[in-house]
Amino acid sequence: MHGSRPDLFQLRQLVLAAAIIAGVIVIIAAAILCSVDGFSQSAATVISVAKMDIGSSPSGFEFTRTGQGDLGKWVVVSDESSFAGRAIEQSSADQTDYRFPLAIFSTVVAKNVDVSLKFKPVAGRMDQAGGIAIRVLDGDNYYVVRANALEDNVRFYRVVKGRRQQIDGINTKVTSGEWHALGLRAQGEQFNVTFDGKTLFTTSDKTFSSAGKIALWTKADSVTRFDQIAIDMLPE
Repeated sequence: MHGSRPDLFQLRQLVLAAAIIAGVIVIIAAAILCSVDGFSQSAATVISVAKMDIGSSPSGFEFTRTGQGDLGKWVVVSDESSFAGRAIEQSSADQTDYRFPLAIFSTVVAKNVDVSLKFKPVAGRMDQAGGIAIRVLDGDNYYVVRANALEDNVRFYRVVKGRRQQIDGINTKVTSGEWHALGLRAQGEQFNVTFDGKTLFTTSDKTFSSAGKIALWTKADSVTRFDQIAIDMLPE
């Protein structure tokens, strides 16, 4: 009897080995699933708004503007509808028309990037816009994609020596008071723009071919909030 089947100790060892193998399989499967679904952010720089102090300027940013008027007021605010209960807000309501406040993220300098964020247009009589600027050399030279809730469109511009020139764009509904997803992928001369999970257009331009910084962007009297900012650097 004893030689015809495993004893209790052997059974326990077999059960333990099976449990370990099953656990490894689950971990591998989860890793593959995260990679497929795009939830893995191991290669991305994620700006942790949740760790910033409410009422303070967002850490890691420097501030400037294109055009005239107020420089802009960037502050971390409480927002229960945001991912972690707080957001970065540009709250200056200066109505100077040709005024584009920028909050430049000072850590990352790159040419080829995939930038995504959530933004919410809060207020503004002249404009309710939010955008992503890339290859930022200074406040007067960069690319920017922006969505506007008063105009219901998304547009891609180059800003050269302070002058804004449209490259591409499309009309689409942008609802005030709601969070929207905005994305800009730049690789060489090619640019891909996404909005609320859909690709809107792909375009090309050769104006800025060197690395630059990444920035949050608004226009005129737009009061706009930003959250879930991720920067993924792509191969050169």
